[in-house]
Amino acid sequence: MLSSDNRKNVAPIDPSDLTIGDLLVALADHTDTPLVFRCGGRPVKPGYHVTEVKAGQFAALDCEANPESWSEIFVQLWDVDEGGPVHMPAGKFAAIIRKVADHVALDQAAKLTFEVSDGVRPMELHRAAQPSLVGGTVEVELSPRPSSCKPRDRWLEEQKAASGCGASRCC
Repeated sequence: MLSSDNRKNVAPIDPSDLTIGDLLVALADHTDTPLVFRCGGRPVKPGYHVTEVKAGQFAALDCEANPESWSEIFVQLWDVDEGGPVHMPAGKFAAIIRKVADHVALDQAAKLTFEVSDGVRPMELHRAAQPSLVGGTVEVELSPRPSSCKPRDRWLEEQKAASGCGASRCC
């Protein structure tokens, strides 16, 4: 049975998550700079390959039977060493995403998830941090995407708002 408040909730994007739009804007001025994704404390191999870009619209029920909906873009990285000694330039990555966008509607504000595997280990889901320039490369740190309880997360946000906690004040 659904709870009495069965309005559709739009799942908020964690502010620490990067969107595909954020990533493309960050890469725009660094088209010739090698793009290095870091995963598990190490860079992905220089020959990594973008094997798939998927866009999805999701509808779900959370653990309190509240409807949820969100958009998400998945970029699949194959962590292999087949492309040579240098990581893919940021401009090539951006061109791949633009080519996908020519055929698939990509919500620039959608939640962005990277699926990473070497073709042997199971695929792992990661979120991306804001890119940074490090020693002549653009680095994007990928960290495991944690699970969460949306009702609990909303309750914590309400408590934070009610207590006056926010960016301007330490809690």
